[in-house]
Amino acid sequence: MSIPTSLHRTPVLTAAACLALLALQGCKPAADGQPAGGPGAAGATPDVSTVTVAAVTVPRILDLPGRLTSTRVAEVRAQVSGIVQERTFEEGSLVAKGDVLFRIDPAVYRAEVDAKAAALARAEATKVQAQRQSERTETLLERQAASAAQQDIAVAALRQAEADVASAKAQLARARIDLDYATVRAPIAGRIGRALVTEGALVGQGDATKLALIQQVDPIFADFNASAADPSRLAERASGKEETGVRLVLPDGSLHADAGRLLFTDVSVDPGTGQVSLRATFPNPKVALLPGTYVRVRVAQGTLPGAVLVPAQAIQRSSAGVAQVYVVGEDRTVALRPVRAGALTDAGWIVEDGLKAGETVVVEGFQRLQPGMAVNPSPWQAPRTASASSKP
Repeated sequence: MSIPTSLHRTPVLTAAACLALLALQGCKPAADGQPAGGPGAAGATPDVSTVTVAAVTVPRILDLPGRLTSTRVAEVRAQVSGIVQERTFEEGSLVAKGDVLFRIDPAVYRAEVDAKAAALARAEATKVQAQRQSERTETLLERQAASAAQQDIAVAALRQAEADVASAKAQLARARIDLDYATVRAPIAGRIGRALVTEGALVGQGDATKLALIQQVDPIFADFNASAADPSRLAERASGKEETGVRLVLPDGSLHADAGRLLFTDVSVDPGTGQVSLRATFPNPKVALLPGTYVRVRVAQGTLPGAVLVPAQAIQRSSAGVAQVYVVGEDRTVALRPVRAGALTDAGWIVEDGLKAGETVVVEGFQRLQPGMAVNPSPWQAPRTASASSKP
């Protein structure tokens, strides 16, 4: 059976028609004059957000790293040996000076007090006998019925009896002190940590066993270091001759509610770092600040007029750590310029050198920037606060 010729030619014609259509579509120019690669193709002018630098007056502050420390620290130790019978405090709570913390078995020390009290009674009885013997001998001496030697012996016995009484009183006092030490009390007021021993533990056997730690944290100290370029100015502020605003910046960036004050500066400069140690104190009534926390201490030093201020994100860092910014020229091309950044304020970085008022710097849109590249600048809008953004 023969197959018609037209049936052999149909698949060939169909394939040829499809190739022709694909060729026509590939040669069709892109719509609206866009390049074949689309709007994201290389060569497109990037959009950036910019600000024009202005000279403003800003507070002159020092933002210095520091660490919180307790006002006072007391280690609670067992001063007598024995078995711990009771722990009377709650771990992590606030305790007052004199509060009972632990009770050590007092039976041995109570018995020692009774024994020393008996020894004192015996010594006092001996003293009474020696007193009467001395008086009797003195009377006999007046009647010439006793010799002077006998009188001397009687007086010496009386003095020895008086000394025995004094010794017995001291030993009784010491026994009572040991009995009192069996009740362990808080030496200072503050927050107590975890108990280091439990009921039934033998403590004070050969050394003063550490039982707990109390730290006074209201007020609390902040220790930090500052450059010693002008130590006399810092010393004047610490001595109270000049009012100084000291604030505490917490790890999350927020400010501590209460302002503090400088207490002192160290009397010497660290030769290795060229810095001087300072200490400030801050109220801590709610015990929100804990010792050992790393913080930043913000010390106000008046105002700085004519400061060049840029947003924090405008400062870029090179691989060598050099601060630099992208500056937009009049021809809308960008140049990378190194700058010297000073203190970081709430409004941004203070640029001490490298920029002047009236210049335009890039704040956002660094991803594809290269020096000499043309850009489309637009004014940068500072982000609104959470309260502002929540308003309708």
